[in-house]
Amino acid sequence: MLNETQLFQVQQESPFTELTQLLAPLAVGARQAVSMEERPFLELINIKGQADSAVFLSAVKSLTGATLPLQPNTVAESEQFTIYWLAPNEWLIQSRQPRLPALCADLSSALAGQFASVVDVSSGNTSLVLRGAKAREVLQKGCPLDFHPGVFTVGQCAQSHYFKTGVLLRPLAENAYELVIRRSFADYFGRILLDACQEYF
Repeated sequence: MLNETQLFQVQQESPFTELTQLLAPLAVGARQAVSMEERPFLELINIKGQADSAVFLSAVKSLTGATLPLQPNTVAESEQFTIYWLAPNEWLIQSRQPRLPALCADLSSALAGQFASVVDVSSGNTSLVLRGAKAREVLQKGCPLDFHPGVFTVGQCAQSHYFKTGVLLRPLAENAYELVIRRSFADYFGRILLDACQEYF
């Protein structure tokens, strides 16, 4: 007979699972020009609040180790979390390693009674890293942002679209970009990305 723990055991599955074979040419190490590596099962928390509230800022800093970024389209990082600026009163907190959601409850408790909103969006999104000498060219095919390193660089982030997929992205070091996409668009994104990379295979 199953006990309570077994009945409620969480089973996670990457939204790219069914595309594993199709995306093999983009596996890290398969090609030098461009590669894609999913970072599945990261904790993702959407948080809204007053940027001038000392209680709000202190709670985020205390629980994430990162200072909330107040400059538009920037990110802040700590040992465990990355925080993306989304709007003057909205941010996305992303864990740096896979983990079951725990931060949402802690933030909700710390911000009880405050003018704030904390929502766990982990299961509805996934993260990936696109890297390689041609990563920038591949992104430019379907995204209207200016990817010139003098304009869009490490420490910044932007919300845009890649063909028909909404994306949140930030530059990393050495020709790499991290993207956060909705889980429901993963199949389309994987296929359109593969098509955009064909000339570099």
